[in-house]
Amino acid sequence: MKILGRDDVTIALTGLEPTVLDAVRTAYTLHGQGRSQLPFSSFLRPPRPTGSRIISLPAYLGGPEPVMGLKWISSFPANVEQGLQRASSVQILNDLDTGYPKALLEGSQISASRTAASAALAAGALHGDRRVRTAGLIGCGTINQRVLAYLTLTHPDLETVVVQDVVPGRAETFATELESEYPEITFRPGELGDALAAETVSIATTDSTYWLDLAAYPDRPAGQVILHLSLRDLSTASVLGAYNVVDDFEHAIREQTSLHKAQQEVGHREFVHAEIASALGCSKPPATDRTVIFSPFGLGILDLAVAQAVLKAATEAGLGLEVAGFDPGSHRVTAAMLRGAA
Repeated sequence: MKILGRDDVTIALTGLEPTVLDAVRTAYTLHGQGRSQLPFSSFLRPPRPTGSRIISLPAYLGGPEPVMGLKWISSFPANVEQGLQRASSVQILNDLDTGYPKALLEGSQISASRTAASAALAAGALHGDRRVRTAGLIGCGTINQRVLAYLTLTHPDLETVVVQDVVPGRAETFATELESEYPEITFRPGELGDALAAETVSIATTDSTYWLDLAAYPDRPAGQVILHLSLRDLSTASVLGAYNVVDDFEHAIREQTSLHKAQQEVGHREFVHAEIASALGCSKPPATDRTVIFSPFGLGILDLAVAQAVLKAATEAGLGLEVAGFDPGSHRVTAAMLRGAA
């Protein structure tokens, strides 16, 4: 079995953004064609620390390069206060013929990259051929840092990015770090209303209290696209007043997401208008004057697609470690019979 640790994955992902975008786009397209299997994610919530959880995401993705496996990802928000990453993950890929594990990858970077790539793809598709010059990042963590890397590809005319965070000083530090990485873009820390004045807004926080009411910010631009990545920030009124796009109807409207809360409130899901697969490849934005909200639950097929791309890049670069002993070995009786037949 091939093992790729954190440093291996970091190197393999360096400069791989266009490949990751293509992999995520292909995965969404295949899913839209029904060429995938996506059991519901399972949630494990330990009694402490408060708000922590571990999620398992099994999946199969078909197409010309089929892949299957499991993502096991933890989210422990209290880690951030200790200077640690909130999320950790491992990704297992299984052999399609035997089912044996063939690769184990450090998965948090893969997860962040697939989340960011899916968000940026959605922003590009939902804006259509409009030129987007401003973006707002609400939450100054790893996810929005990766989102920006992919937004620069799908929003090539991006000029100004406003960053906001509830923790004092974090937005200023974040803006300074991004300035050094993207000198052609102007970054500035701002209040929530400043970030919400952008054409594309990415919300990636650890809050799950449905705290943000978009109606309190009526001067937001027409045609705005909001990437609701943390899924439980927006109020139900905000959701019900918007044009809603998801990655998958069945997955996104569950587990007390803002969409799920809205469904519980009104008793139906007619306020969810489309899945993102239908928007990819379109040159025109949705025919609506409402704010467009993309709420991706995060499909395991995206992790598979990106992990496969990372494994290929790592193998070509000679990265990783081959380790024996992760298969169950031969079957005693049938192996003996096969030897006898030979």
